[in-house]
Amino acid sequence: MGCTGSKELDPEEKAAAKANANIDRMIRNDKKIADRTVKILLLGAGESGKSTIIKQMRIIHAGGFPHDERRQTRAVIYSNLVVAFKVILDIMKTESISFEQCEKSEPLAQLINETEPDVDSDEAFSDLTVRDAMKDLWVDEGVQKAVARGHEFALHDNLQYYFDSIDRLFEPDWLPNNNDMLHSRLRTTGITETLFELESANFRMMDVGGQRSERKKWIHCFEGVNCLLFMVALSGYDQCLVEDQTANQMHEAMMLFEALVNGDWFKTKPVILFLNKMDLFKAKIGKSPISRHFPDYQGPEDDFEVASAYFADKFRGMARLPDREVYHHFTNATDTTLLSVTMKSVQDMVIQRNLNDLIL
Repeated sequence: MGCTGSKELDPEEKAAAKANANIDRMIRNDKKIADRTVKILLLGAGESGKSTIIKQMRIIHAGGFPHDERRQTRAVIYSNLVVAFKVILDIMKTESISFEQCEKSEPLAQLINETEPDVDSDEAFSDLTVRDAMKDLWVDEGVQKAVARGHEFALHDNLQYYFDSIDRLFEPDWLPNNNDMLHSRLRTTGITETLFELESANFRMMDVGGQRSERKKWIHCFEGVNCLLFMVALSGYDQCLVEDQTANQMHEAMMLFEALVNGDWFKTKPVILFLNKMDLFKAKIGKSPISRHFPDYQGPEDDFEVASAYFADKFRGMARLPDREVYHHFTNATDTTLLSVTMKSVQDMVIQRNLNDLIL
């Protein structure tokens, strides 16, 4: 009686078997990478600086911004600048603020109001009459009165940075540098991610839009998170929300943080608090009293150390879970050097806290 051996595969079957083996190997490799990836979720109210953190991680760890993206961002920055001037003119109208030099400034204001903010990158910054109108309006005392009221009307805080560089922006073939990119403001909708590697671990940082209409998407990102990084704009203590001018940015941030830090999703996860925009905060506290918006503040109005500690203590005091630690850092998200040092400290702590879950 003859014995039967295994049937030799034909070339087509061999190719299929090889393809399956390759797929299995890729799946194993992907799982290995996923197992040693630290997932950091960035949350916070709108205008807190989350998107700027993502941009900084790209600069520090992922090679920065390609030429095409920089060129497209010209249009974003132009829109930021034109919209900001339109907001200023709206403030003047709403609050009945007059121009110091009506005969000169009113035609310039009409030019700005007729300027289309949404143009392509080639058209952006091409009209020097827009530049000259902005420069002449800026020195009008009535315009400066409106700028001083900007925190009540969601005037973006990147205006001063861009106006200080206005001649450079209107130069032929100007391309945004890293600082220009960091200050650009484009509302985050949906989820933005960046991946980077540090030492022996991969990091996946996720930014979800912070404005009210975007928050229903937050819960879809909670699964598998190793760390919550909550962003607060210190300078928002006297500012309204973009989406609701009757609501205070800092009050909104406190409400969100209290719900997240005491909820079930992150009760065993490290929570890191970034008290951001400390440069803007330091510059404004002497002019806009904290006690006007937070009556329990008893410290000197112009003392940065006392004022910043007051807000840090307020947020840390919201954590009611036993053994809950909130690690806080004072940051300027637009300062690459400072943020690089801060994030190294954060990354070391997160890796240490998640050693049992990571395969390193």
